[in-house]
Amino acid sequence: MTTETATGAADPQALTLENVERALDELRPFLMTDGGNVEVVEIDGPVVKVRLQGACGSCPSSTMTLKMGIERKLREAIPEVSEVVQVL
Repeated sequence: MTTETATGAADPQALTLENVERALDELRPFLMTDGGNVEVVEIDGPVVKVRLQGACGSCPSSTMTLKMGIERKLREAIPEVSEVVQVL
């Protein structure tokens, strides 16, 4: 659960599987529109390892989706995240 500050911005969340999944749940509808999804494989310190599924796994834009979409969203929601990497 996040709390709102006086400016309306959400307080940063801890790096937990639950919080990662919650942040990814906000992106999943966009991924599913293109026939894809994302699965959290492991959290290794500040690195979140994910597997792109469905059409996202073989899409030429998967690197952009990973870095500009998924990683950006996770780092925004959970500042502890240093990197998101794709595993096959």
